[in-house]
Amino acid sequence: MAADVATIQALRSDMALQIARYVARSEETQSTAARRLGIPQPTLSKIVHGRVTELSLELLIRVAVRAGLPVVLQTGKSPAEAGAYVSGTETREPTRTRSRLSEEAREALTGNGRRLTPEQRLEAHLRHSELVTSLHRAGELRRKRRR
Repeated sequence: MAADVATIQALRSDMALQIARYVARSEETQSTAARRLGIPQPTLSKIVHGRVTELSLELLIRVAVRAGLPVVLQTGKSPAEAGAYVSGTETREPTRTRSRLSEEAREALTGNGRRLTPEQRLEAHLRHSELVTSLHRAGELRRKRRR
């Protein structure tokens, strides 16, 4: 797979993850959430389940904007560096245990955020994105191993 295609797919997957988390936090049914977001329920189902190969990145961005999610997209030298995350939003899931990696990601953004210069804040966001991408990939590997 070409690097640009892999990068776009990584961004699609991460956007879907952020939207799925948003829908889960809303505690709405998919039908209700889909109506509110202005998309068909089957499309939301694809997003929630990560089946986004056929969906455009533009559509996913539109859905995130409609949801009011402050999404940050990052590309890099390799597809593994690409990712999307929601800045400034709690994504805690109380039933899951926290990992060292997720704690590092949280600290990279919130540790001393108020005292950072814009350049330092950007660097923290980049580090956070890298850690979130690693965490997401680790989750994908774990799910594949369970199957």
